[in-house]
Amino acid sequence: MKISSLQNARYAYQPKLPGMLCNGIADICVKEGSETQSVADQEKIQALFPNTYGKKEITFQKGENTSEAKKQVVGVILSGGQAPGGHNVVCGLYDALKATDKENVLYGFKGGPSGLIEDDYVIFDDEFINQFRNTGGFDIIGSGRTKLETQEQFAIVAEVCKKHGITALVIIGGDDSNTNAAVLAEYFAANNAGVQVIGCPKTIDGDLKNEDIECSFGFDTATKTYSEIIGNIERDATSAKKYWHFVKVMGRSASHVALECALQTQPNVCLISEEVAEKKMSLAQITDIIADSVAARAAKGLNFGVAIIPEGVVEFVPEFSVLIHEINELLAGSRADEFNALPSWDAKYDFIKNGLTAESMEVFAILPQAIQQQLFLERDPHGNVQVSLIESEKLFSAMVKENLAARKANGTYNGKFNALHHFLGYEGRCAFPSNFDSDYCYSLGYNAFMLIQYGYTGYLSKISNLSEPAESWIAGGMPITKMMNMERRHGEDKPVIKKALVELDGAPFKYFAERRAEWSENTCFVYPGAIQYYGPSEVCDATTITLALEQGK
Repeated sequence: MKISSLQNARYAYQPKLPGMLCNGIADICVKEGSETQSVADQEKIQALFPNTYGKKEITFQKGENTSEAKKQVVGVILSGGQAPGGHNVVCGLYDALKATDKENVLYGFKGGPSGLIEDDYVIFDDEFINQFRNTGGFDIIGSGRTKLETQEQFAIVAEVCKKHGITALVIIGGDDSNTNAAVLAEYFAANNAGVQVIGCPKTIDGDLKNEDIECSFGFDTATKTYSEIIGNIERDATSAKKYWHFVKVMGRSASHVALECALQTQPNVCLISEEVAEKKMSLAQITDIIADSVAARAAKGLNFGVAIIPEGVVEFVPEFSVLIHEINELLAGSRADEFNALPSWDAKYDFIKNGLTAESMEVFAILPQAIQQQLFLERDPHGNVQVSLIESEKLFSAMVKENLAARKANGTYNGKFNALHHFLGYEGRCAFPSNFDSDYCYSLGYNAFMLIQYGYTGYLSKISNLSEPAESWIAGGMPITKMMNMERRHGEDKPVIKKALVELDGAPFKYFAERRAEWSENTCFVYPGAIQYYGPSEVCDATTITLALEQGK
């Protein structure tokens, strides 16, 4: 197999660790903080996690290592969607484990949580793991979206762990995966299984963060990858001077990716889903915002521009959410078959018109026909509209086109509008991790083993002070239950890690909001270029603008 020069160079890169972890673990001790409680619903969460709730936050520092010396057999899984840096979490875990005792063993369970259920694994050695250092993707053992949440599953996992003599599991995943990690840790503790569970915070969406978790891994690389592409598109727009580019980026529940890409590239328009929800903005109002930018630029002879659209923005539009709810009710049960049997779109349109309220039909009627039909395509397993399939970038460009036609008819607009569409998703999930993500992820894995060695369970590996150079990072851990609240899922109240949405009173959004009016009318584009791995630290090791602003840098 031919290997690129960059790939060879990245294999050789030695990730940076927090200063306290740089000299091995022989002289590292634990400093305990105060006891914790969940972010909400404290009594309910405590009742569900009697053995693991309320534990203390901890940090590691220089001092005598008082951990019990024993052979460790650890299992690791990758869970959920890919994120750059996942390989380095595994590598950091492996290196810490072997540095402590060459007899320690690391099992990698294949295909995510299902690998634990099916006892499908690989035992890591140097030769195998060295192929994946500082590379993107999750192909080292694969990933999956199976949830570990039933007593039957827990019993099977316990048996698998007993069979191999496994003393700890590390689950690398997002909010749902780490919720599962906490539930599994509670099961093991309640049943004296002798297996610890540690989580690591992963998601390119950036919504797994709080006062303790400053940044989920993969967010830095993904947003830099998207921003490079958006910058390239901006450069093309200024060259061709005849297209408006509508760029949809990942972020179903939160707009962190869209906001960071906007801070990196300064587009003419960037929608923020949380602001749409806060202001109860209608589709028509959102369309006006974009059309106003198009018209203002056209008046200056600038018939081109760039708009960034978060993947899940339409779900935050109140009137659209009501429409989706009514469509789900309209096609409940056997009525879906009745609808699908209708011979033409006209017949289906009449069916829809008779089944929706007048208010929702008014919203439905203004949608382009292609989007109307998307709402009635393949449903999810629960029979609901798959909102993620809606091409929101095409929805808004079509609505802007109609809006501008109306303005042209009344003499308030005389420009040209030609739209092109892009969706940036998978391009960023498996990119070569940036130096920041390479270092951060390696530190998370190394630190996860420290938590195991000191006997902790139900904890999340925590690296903080991330806007500073790596030697100033702080390693430690926090109980996963601290991040939890109760939410309604599939008709039941369930404990889940609370998603972190864009804070409209936070420094990153305020910075954006103060500048977007100028960006809207003028060409203020910034071209970030490709991720840099070698060169000045201020270029190669810089973290996201979001994190820098949040920490006052």
